[in-house]
Amino acid sequence: MNRVTAFVVVVVMLGTIPAAVGAPASGAAQSAPPSCSFPFSATDATGTDVTVDSAPERVVALQPSAAQTMWEIGAQETVVGMPIGPTTAYLNDSESRTDVTAEDGFSTSVETVVSLEPDLVLAPNTVPNETVETLRSAGITVYKFGLSESIAGVSNKTVRTGQLVGACEGASQRVEAMNETVESIESATENRDRPRVLYVMDDGYTPGNETFIHEIITAAGGENVAANANITGYQQINPETVIEQDPQWLVIPDHTSSIPNRTEYAETTALERNQTVTVDSNYVSQPGPRVVVPMETLAKTFHPDAFEGTNASTDSDDADAPATPGEGTTDATGPGFGVVAGLLAVLTLTGALFARR
Repeated sequence: MNRVTAFVVVVVMLGTIPAAVGAPASGAAQSAPPSCSFPFSATDATGTDVTVDSAPERVVALQPSAAQTMWEIGAQETVVGMPIGPTTAYLNDSESRTDVTAEDGFSTSVETVVSLEPDLVLAPNTVPNETVETLRSAGITVYKFGLSESIAGVSNKTVRTGQLVGACEGASQRVEAMNETVESIESATENRDRPRVLYVMDDGYTPGNETFIHEIITAAGGENVAANANITGYQQINPETVIEQDPQWLVIPDHTSSIPNRTEYAETTALERNQTVTVDSNYVSQPGPRVVVPMETLAKTFHPDAFEGTNASTDSDDADAPATPGEGTTDATGPGFGVVAGLLAVLTLTGALFARR
């Protein structure tokens, strides 16, 4: 599988999770206080009834999104194993944990996980069922999460993680903060003209309907031109469609090597007006509480006047967070093609970049 194909396959897997509950237009789930007692039982994405007998003291997160959630709900001290690298470097002290990534830079080292003797393993949706069953055969308790394409799905996953690890209060606070951020963004941008937006990935791929990134764009007050062109999932957008849709803004994840050097992009209003914005690839593709960071970045870029005179900020790195979030990469928020020119010239190995899930 070549690098671009692997990239797209993983992103498709990362961003197509059905929400578990009803939600407002933003997709933000309601944050009713969950039950936090043991033994705790729940049915996971494999259809298995998983029971955690007591609050786990040793937890392994098989993908970066699960690790991010553990940090955000204040349960990071129990994490003994997780992927270590660029996709988790923003989490404080993450490098002190054991790396559970296999030699291929993408899959899970089952032997390493077993050697850590975890009380619980958190397996996001990209972890193959075969890996889950192998770990269970070794006598390890594994909970696998389903897919999520919405803020509601992220909220529900955060609450469930809190229930599994005994951090319900931290999870509830984090979800409440997320929902407040989403609601404030939607309130600030409602009834405003929505600029046409194209999210640019390598080799001309872009997210359309039924993707997580589509919801981020629309919640931020933008109009996803890929969805307008009836693109579903992650597909290549053809030059004629780009010219026809004429995006006013180009959004580029910071792990994308560059904007395709093709005529259809040069002719867009976005490049004619020098209107591009980069977002943190880790935050935008990991279904954890920090997904609201790129959402706010885009909202303030598309509608700067809507936030004048306010001190609204994303809830990832503020004092209200139940845990001290990891310091590290932040979103590049300013428009301008000069920002794009400074992006990485060459993608690192796809597996390494997307082992975060």
